[in-house]
Amino acid sequence: MTAAEPYTCALADDVHAYVQPDGGWCLNNAGFVGDGTTTLLVDTAATERRARALAAAVAATGAPAPRFVVNTHHHGDHTYGNGLFSPAAAIVSHADCRREALASGHNLALVWPGTDYGDIRIQGADLTYTDRTTLHVGGIDAEVIHPGVAHTVGDSVVWLPHRRVLFAGDLVFEGGTPFFLMGSLSGSLRGLGAETVVPGHGSITDPWEFDRTERYLRFVAEVAQKHHPEGHTPLEAARATDLGEFAEWRESERLVANLHRAYAELDGQPEGAPLDPLPAFHDMAVLNGGEMVASHA
Repeated sequence: MTAAEPYTCALADDVHAYVQPDGGWCLNNAGFVGDGTTTLLVDTAATERRARALAAAVAATGAPAPRFVVNTHHHGDHTYGNGLFSPAAAIVSHADCRREALASGHNLALVWPGTDYGDIRIQGADLTYTDRTTLHVGGIDAEVIHPGVAHTVGDSVVWLPHRRVLFAGDLVFEGGTPFFLMGSLSGSLRGLGAETVVPGHGSITDPWEFDRTERYLRFVAEVAQKHHPEGHTPLEAARATDLGEFAEWRESERLVANLHRAYAELDGQPEGAPLDPLPAFHDMAVLNGGEMVASHA
């Protein structure tokens, strides 16, 4: 199966989203903000080819090359293209995102060795923050906010109050199943007043997606609370669970990975405590009919 071509969507004259269908594994969204004199890029892409296509899409709008790149978290589909934009652009992220990006290295190649990543240079952030910061993109204020431990320990969202647009990173998967093996069941995007939400994966959406995500988080917690005391493994719990309203979402196999995190929290481990990802990916492959989930990067 070949993914559809990425496309650029103008959300305002100074805000664009870059969407990579179908939003599945390693097909992330990006975006850029600028007033014609300065450009901020939100996230990059998983391969050199896709990162170059993103750079060409920015240039095609007449925007200058990015001066800032904000990484919403450390996963390679959002960060592997950093080296293509650096050093001309300063890379900005939460401090924990920088640490995890450098520690993880080129780990996507371990999960999907058949992908042609091209010339990828792992590049951590040049500037980091811990709670929130504001980047001044010409006349635009872009607020970079840490929502707490959620998709990962080092998440950021980029909030544009002048346009009521939120780049949510992987706290939101529109049409796809949330994934928080490396984070926590907590984390919230409430209180910002967004009207338009650019998810980390999937189509541009609206704030109702927060409700759908939170319903799923509660659902996972309830499944864990039911099966964990019975001694069922995450895989046994996932196999016994009716997904109900969430059955139509892509990547339904992520339920078992999310249960690995939920079980860890029930065992008293702190939010975001490191977990060995291999058992979770093994269980996802089992749920996926015995085959590793596919990456279209």
